[in-house]
Amino acid sequence: MKKVLKNVSFVILLLKMCFIFGQETSAQKRIIIDVGHGGKDAGAIGINGIQEKDVVLSIANEILRLNNDLDESLDIYMTRYKDTLISLSDRTKLAKALNADLFVSLHCNNSDNADARGVEVYASRKQGKFSKTSVFIGYQIERALCEAIGYESRGVKFANFQVLRETADYCPAILMELGFLSNVDEAQYLMRKENVLAIALSILKKL
Repeated sequence: MKKVLKNVSFVILLLKMCFIFGQETSAQKRIIIDVGHGGKDAGAIGINGIQEKDVVLSIANEILRLNNDLDESLDIYMTRYKDTLISLSDRTKLAKALNADLFVSLHCNNSDNADARGVEVYASRKQGKFSKTSVFIGYQIERALCEAIGYESRGVKFANFQVLRETADYCPAILMELGFLSNVDEAQYLMRKENVLAIALSILKKL
């Protein structure tokens, strides 16, 4: 029953957004920030107990807050605004329904190798008219982020992740792995508010 209610709530949210979209005349660039995991799906859990779902929500909230303070802000929507579980298909449906200009999925990495570190970005392995743009945007954001926070660059890669595959024909889309929660230094870094702010600002500047 809870699952049904969650699905109904998401559909209502989607319909509201579609109505708002239909009334808009703004030429603002529309960005979907896909906040990974949520609810019972914690994602990766760091060695210090930090949870991926919380880290990416904190970063997404900072992106939204910083954007709202700009004179020329972007039109940003998030796939979740709190600790709730949204299906992967519902996340991509939102991008399609709102005719997004860019889809950015936020995640954190995890590895059995405690020394693994750095930021990496993924674009869809599925080739389409937005493939080159996705790679270019991914490269720009990853480079700016690594320069700003001093993280190691792991480059732009290709994958068949559902959120990328299902948005590939509609808009440029990337998935970002914002450091390893299995790495002591990076997990501790992501726990500090000022560092979350630095990451959010670096991403926002390149959207």
